Amino acid sequence: MLDWLYTAIAWVMKQWHALFSTFLDPAGGIAWALSVVMLVVTIRILLFRLFVKQVKSQRAMQEIQPEIQKLRKQYGSDKQGFSQAMMAMQKERGVNPLAGCLPILPQIPIFIGLFHVLRRIAPGKEGLYSWDFDLTQQAASAKLFGAPIAASFNMMEPKKSAILALTDGSYTNIRIVAMILIIIMCFTTFYTQKQIQKRSGPVEGQAATIQKLLLYGMPISLFVSGFFFPILVLLYWFTNNLWTLGQQFYILKALPPPGSPAALAKAEAERPKVDPKLLAPKPGAKPVRPRKGPAAPTAGPSSTVDADEDAGTTAPSTDAVADSSSGSGESGTGATRAGGGSSRPRATGGTAGPANRGKRRRR
Repeated sequence: MLDWLYTAIAWVMKQWHALFSTFLDPAGGIAWALSVVMLVVTIRILLFRLFVKQVKSQRAMQEIQPEIQKLRKQYGSDKQGFSQAMMAMQKERGVNPLAGCLPILPQIPIFIGLFHVLRRIAPGKEGLYSWDFDLTQQAASAKLFGAPIAASFNMMEPKKSAILALTDGSYTNIRIVAMILIIIMCFTTFYTQKQIQKRSGPVEGQAATIQKLLLYGMPISLFVSGFFFPILVLLYWFTNNLWTLGQQFYILKALPPPGSPAALAKAEAERPKVDPKLLAPKPGAKPVRPRKGPAAPTAGPSSTVDADEDAGTTAPSTDAVADSSSGSGESGTGATRAGGGSSRPRATGGTAGPANRGKRRRR
């Protein structure tokens, strides 16, 4: 049923092996190891767009987190109502919490196909999935650090006897190499998922459950099943994790999480810069300076004398004004005040001395 998939994987490995065989030993483990590494590169390039969709989905989930918190407070202990409201909001916003698994889902059948192809490789086996007999024997006898690449930590008969014949019946190198690759595979898987969650931010609901499952479930399941994986399959998974870390670093640098320092710096850098010359007034135009606030009231002069000195004239005093309003002085109009006194005339120019200001003339 999946022969087309097995044939496609075997064909890609065959092409890369033919390339590396031009300058490496065709029966050497290095040529086959590099073929698996390039198989990973080929697959991940094809899945690059899915990885971009995964990052965008995580960003969308971050943006709706404040609204999810409001729904949580609104519904309280009503978990069913909260779930329905959150699903409706995600549908309205076009957010798919399962989009975070898009790059992983296509890799599962590829991983199974590679496992199936390498599991059937053994000395004396016929050609498999576009491989001829000679190419199959080269893959079966190739060794990586003294361990056959088709061997695994635990093997079943008749493959076990055929593989151990290549190592003089010794399991030591096989299990050392396999155990090191299993530990590295599990650690890089955990670290990769941890970095994805740390950089994508907190999530709620189904997305949080999926993240927790991927964080702890995948390393545990890989550790248990890794004892039955061929060495090249372990190398495939380890290389895949390294690619994921590098790709994640590149994408998250180009699309930083919203609100992060990197996102703010990127927004500031992308903001269009205005030339100060465009803001300057045109030649001959009076520059307009906007007022920053209401002008503070200007304090008046401390005395009438200061004001008069600034203006170059002497203002009449209060008493003089009162006298002139009630009647004219003897030297002015000759009229007599009601109280028998006369007022001095209002000053029309010059500066009166401070000692004479405000004093009435004696009759």
